[in-house]
Parts: sequence; C-alpha cells; structure tokens
Amino acid sequence: MSESTSLGPCTPFFIVESLPVSLEHYLEKMGFECRFMAPESDPQFAIVGRGQAQIMVKSIDKTVPPLPNHVRHEWARWDTFVHVADPDVLAEELKERSVAFKEPLADTDDGLRGFEIADPDGYVCFFGRPL
Repeated sequence: MSESTSLGPCTPFFIVESLPVSLEHYLEKMGFECRFMAPESDPQFAIVGRGQAQIMVKSIDKTVPPLPNHVRHEWARWDTFVHVADPDVLAEELKERSVAFKEPLADTDDGLRGFEIADPDGYVCFFGRPL
C-alpha cells in the first residue's frame, strides 16, 4: 500500500440530545478536548478528540433522537471501537475520574482486552486492543 492511499483514523458521528451534556461527558469526564464547535452563536455541532481518536457530536432537534447501535439490535453492542495500546492504564485513569463503566476492563470472548463506556445518549465506546 502506498503512502498516498494509506488511511488515517476514522471519526464516528453521533446525533445527541444535548450538545452541552455530551461535551461535559467527553471533555470533563473522558479527558477529550474540543477541536471544533459551530455555529459560534448557538453551537449544535462539535468535534471532540483525544490523541488520534475523535468523535463528532451534533444536536439536531427533538424529532431526531439519538440512536445507538444496541437500540437497533442487541448484538451491535458498540458504536465505536477506540484502539488503546494499554487499556489497563486508561481504565485506571477513568476510574480516578469517577467515570461509570458499562462493562469493566476484561479479556473478551472476541479476543480483545478492554472496557465499555456509555455516553449520556447511550452510545457505547469500546476502548481496547486485540489480545
């Protein structure tokens, strides 16, 4: 594969109920930073990130609610997979920040090591790596 066709990180896009509530979760609890927000006068869209991981969040209106994957089908547990070289260290940091885990740090039946965090709208992020 050539350098010009190599792919970089992928950014999921979550429709959220409240942008301020989502930003509090990702910025204050998860240690992300706000990389973009618009419009300036009444923000409804933001890009938050930590390292190479990013998530886009957008509040539309009450007629367009959040729709996490697990709501559509129980086997689709995650809305994003975030690769972490050492999930044990990140899990400890997030515990110290009093973040609630949907699933604790563990080796999974899928051959992964990691944990799940659900955001305020129910989107589930898996943080981990292959064993």
